[in-house]
Amino acid sequence: MAPSGLHLLFFLSFLFISSSSSSSSYSVSPQDSYLQSQASTLLSLKSSFDPTSISALDSWNESNYSSVCTWTGIQCDVVSRSVVSLNISNLNISGIISPVILDLRALVNLSISGNNFFGMLPSEIHRLASLSFLNLSNNQFNGSLNWEFRLLKELQVLDAYNNNFMGPLPLGVTQLAKLWRLDLGGNFFSGTIPPSYGSMKELKYLSVAGNDLGGFLPSELGNLTNLNQLYLGYYNAYKGGIPPEFGKLINLQHLDMASCGLEGPIPSELGNLTRLDTLFLMLNQLSGSIPPQLGNMSSLRSLDLSSNGLTGEIPAELSGLRHLTLLHLFINKLYGEVPHFIAELPNLEVLMLWKNNFTGAIPSKLGRSGKLTKLDLSSNKLTGRVPDSLCFGRKLAVLILLNNFLFGPLPSDLGNCTTLVRVRLGQNYLSGPIPHGFLNLPELSLMELQNNYLTGGFAQEPSRVAPKLGQLNLSNNRLSGSLPRSIGNFSGLQILLLGGNHFTGEIPAEVGQLKNVWKLDISRNNFTSEIPPEIANCVLLTYLDLSQNQLFGPIPVQVSQIHLLNYFNVSWNLLNRSLPKEIGAMKSLTSADFSHNNFSGYIPQNGQYEFFNATSFVGNPWLCVSYSIPCNYSSSSSSSSSFPFSDQHDTKPQVPGRFKLIFALGLLACSLVFAVVAIIKTRSIRRNSKSWKLTAFQKLGFGSDDILECLKDNNIIGRGGAGIVFRGTMPNGEQVAVKRLLGISKGSSHNDNGFSAEIQTLGRIRHRNIVRLIAFCSNKDTKLLVYEYMPNGSLGEVLHGKRGGYLKWDTRLKIAMEAAKGLCYLHHDCSPLIVHRDVKSNNILLNSDFEAHVADFGLAKFLQDTGTSECMSAIAGSYGYIAPEYAYTLRVDEKSDVYSFGVVLLELITGRRPVGDFGEEGVDIVQWAKVKTNWSKEGVVKILDERLSNVPLNEAMQMFFIAMLCVQEQSVERPTMREVVQMIVQAKQPITFNVL
Repeated sequence: MAPSGLHLLFFLSFLFISSSSSSSSYSVSPQDSYLQSQASTLLSLKSSFDPTSISALDSWNESNYSSVCTWTGIQCDVVSRSVVSLNISNLNISGIISPVILDLRALVNLSISGNNFFGMLPSEIHRLASLSFLNLSNNQFNGSLNWEFRLLKELQVLDAYNNNFMGPLPLGVTQLAKLWRLDLGGNFFSGTIPPSYGSMKELKYLSVAGNDLGGFLPSELGNLTNLNQLYLGYYNAYKGGIPPEFGKLINLQHLDMASCGLEGPIPSELGNLTRLDTLFLMLNQLSGSIPPQLGNMSSLRSLDLSSNGLTGEIPAELSGLRHLTLLHLFINKLYGEVPHFIAELPNLEVLMLWKNNFTGAIPSKLGRSGKLTKLDLSSNKLTGRVPDSLCFGRKLAVLILLNNFLFGPLPSDLGNCTTLVRVRLGQNYLSGPIPHGFLNLPELSLMELQNNYLTGGFAQEPSRVAPKLGQLNLSNNRLSGSLPRSIGNFSGLQILLLGGNHFTGEIPAEVGQLKNVWKLDISRNNFTSEIPPEIANCVLLTYLDLSQNQLFGPIPVQVSQIHLLNYFNVSWNLLNRSLPKEIGAMKSLTSADFSHNNFSGYIPQNGQYEFFNATSFVGNPWLCVSYSIPCNYSSSSSSSSSFPFSDQHDTKPQVPGRFKLIFALGLLACSLVFAVVAIIKTRSIRRNSKSWKLTAFQKLGFGSDDILECLKDNNIIGRGGAGIVFRGTMPNGEQVAVKRLLGISKGSSHNDNGFSAEIQTLGRIRHRNIVRLIAFCSNKDTKLLVYEYMPNGSLGEVLHGKRGGYLKWDTRLKIAMEAAKGLCYLHHDCSPLIVHRDVKSNNILLNSDFEAHVADFGLAKFLQDTGTSECMSAIAGSYGYIAPEYAYTLRVDEKSDVYSFGVVLLELITGRRPVGDFGEEGVDIVQWAKVKTNWSKEGVVKILDERLSNVPLNEAMQMFFIAMLCVQEQSVERPTMREVVQMIVQAKQPITFNVL
């Protein structure tokens, strides 16, 4: 071969080799291709999430797909590089779960709990055949769980807790041979527990609590002998009692069957559960005695049998529960003495036996173990003395012994119990002095010693301060001496009740240092001084009672500076001179009593003085009603009915008839102008429809133009502080309610992304007792909320209208339960938690079946954020529903919602509006109900709605009891909405309560 030919051959060979090498260097390996495919699947899944909620997934980026195994929440198999674990729990992500997730075929662990996912899960989830761990808890998934479980052969854990799943419990899970944890609690499953659930022999954890299940508990569950934890209660309403077969669950450590309607006796077979750590059977209708066999549960730490109908004595066999830390037996019908062995339980921390019929003395060694933290033996018939060992271990935080027959002095050691937070010892026969230091404990927030026979002085130490003390009640004792000037050191006091004692001397000026006090009662004592002007420094006062003392001099004009004062009583004193006219300008003052003093001159005829009762001035011989009555008029010699208080109204000028006509014509002209402006504005809104942005929270069959068509005056179905509500019918026949928000100006916080994010939160909420937000429609000037339509309107409209008579007792009880469940969800289970801020009967809407739905939740907060004044009713609540603490904190919280709900309960019981139905200015339904019933549950018959018939008295009494708990003046005394729901569940249970 010629040299040139050889060279050519080498050159071609070189080109071929180079080309092959270059080609291979740019090819994609199968492993890289697989990683890229998985990355693409994950990015597609991410795209189905709400873009505003995925900052935690920033590492999920197409630019680094090769490192997909290091992305947040991702784990891969070391050999195959397949994604085997997807854990994005508790990242606050919202949106839906796209079916593309089914392409991650190698998944073994899928955990998406603690987020805000909604909608339905992909029905073909069985394609993830390798799954062994599936956690869906704490989201808002709905639909049923009728999956092909038999194909998920490797599944060991299924956690679907706290979603919106409904329908019957899934039967397919019984085919999962490896399943050891099944949590279906906190959903809306209905029907019965299938007996076949008793065949899942590998189960160690089973929960179906918090659903709508019924029927009888299947005895077959007793076959699950590997179970460690079993949860069956809360919201479920079973028939019958506890199956004795549950005694075969010998490995059980935690058994919770609270609040689920169980009846009958507690089976003695439960005593076989020797490994049981916790037994919760509270809030049922169990009867009979406590089985002695429960004493065999040698591992038991927590025993709660409260709120049932148990009778008999506490069995001596319970002395074998040496590990017991918590014992709750309150609200039963137990009797006999509190056994001495209880004081000898070495680990007991919490003992609650209140509202039973226990007699005899409190065990003298109680607390000697040094571990007691909470003790409540109130509302029994206990006698004897308070043991001196209760705070032996310096851990006691709660001491409640009120409403018993205890006598003798209080143990001096209580003055050194620095851990005490709440003390309630009222309604006993205690005597002797208040222990040294008892009122100055550093953690103390509540001290009640009222209605005893305590003697001695105020017992306050100037050198020590109780900075957290919010309520001090020493009323109706025999305390004497003067009030120390150091009383001003109680800077945190909100309620100070000293009435009905023998205090003497002057009211110290230092009382003005109580900047947070809103209720002050020092009536029925022997104070001899002038009213200190410094009392006006208590700017948060709403209630001031100085009556029945020996106070002299004038009423300080500075009192008029207490702008929140609602009740003012200075009767039966020696006060003199004229009544300050400035008090008439106190618009908040609705009740005042100046009777039986030595006031002189004329009663001012301005402001609030015109509205005070005539009896407020009797017993002042030199006090004149008007300038037309001589000043020697003696009101003490006249009855209140002949008191000429109406004379002051006779001098009002008469309005000329011509002026009335002009005024009426002016009103008509203004109305026409407003109507024209409204029409022009509505047309302008429709012309600008292209600028509207529509955010849907479910699949819609209509658009923004259809929503705007609803904004017609003849479609208005409601008005309120939050906005105007229109009714509309969409092209697909769906009826909706459209709320146009008012009081929203350009530049307000409603126009930023924060408001949109809040609305997104409301749109994701799904609960059967909450009105569903369907869509949000907005432009730069107007914001519209589209809700599901409720044909029967609001509870307030029905109850206080012509149809109120059709709301029978059972319907009212059902509405109360459903509304309570809706609020309970907002307070406890929603994410984020929501305080309603404007709970009232007009914000509880009724569907065609009169099922209650809570409306306008969360709106009050959003309206408050704008700072607008037009919506004050939504910000602060509505008149008649506002909790007392709003007056001195100007804030509302979940306990303010509870107060408002208590008012709604009173509306349901009485059929009366919150205000205006009681014949006296300033009296609301809460005050009226307390006075009318004398705080007695038995007095409920005096306030029942006359339109009701055949009302079960036990139910009415218990509903009244719940209402009274909700409207307690002190917010800490009110129950949570979760507790309210539990108590309403028990409304059919004939248990005797006393409102305290």
